[in-house]
Amino acid sequence: MAALFASLTTMDITIYHNPQCSNSRGALAAIRETGVEPRIVDYLATPPTREQLLGMLAAAGLRPIEAMRTKESKFAELGLSAESPDAVLVDAMLAHPVLMNRPFVVTPKGVRLCRPPETVREIL
Repeated sequence: MAALFASLTTMDITIYHNPQCSNSRGALAAIRETGVEPRIVDYLATPPTREQLLGMLAAAGLRPIEAMRTKESKFAELGLSAESPDAVLVDAMLAHPVLMNRPFVVTPKGVRLCRPPETVREIL
């Protein structure tokens, strides 16, 4: 997890963003209201690495199932469930980033899955 935060400075913020998602747009707007332009990662086109995803989950205090879009059709298509092993769920999110809930925001103050988007204020 230290590697996740190693290169951050006090103004470094990264949002794993989906512009089609109202929660993601809301978190991005809240970040920009602070006068900071975050690094925006379109996680559908550029998913996090395994190390990054595991680091974000750990830093946010989430189990993989808590960071998944369980109502996404791909979840059922893959035969996933809340009882699936964590490693299987992580593999599924990496192979199919649409399964990853959003937005994840990484700042020097922590990592949050910003649902609702106001949650981002906890780490700004």
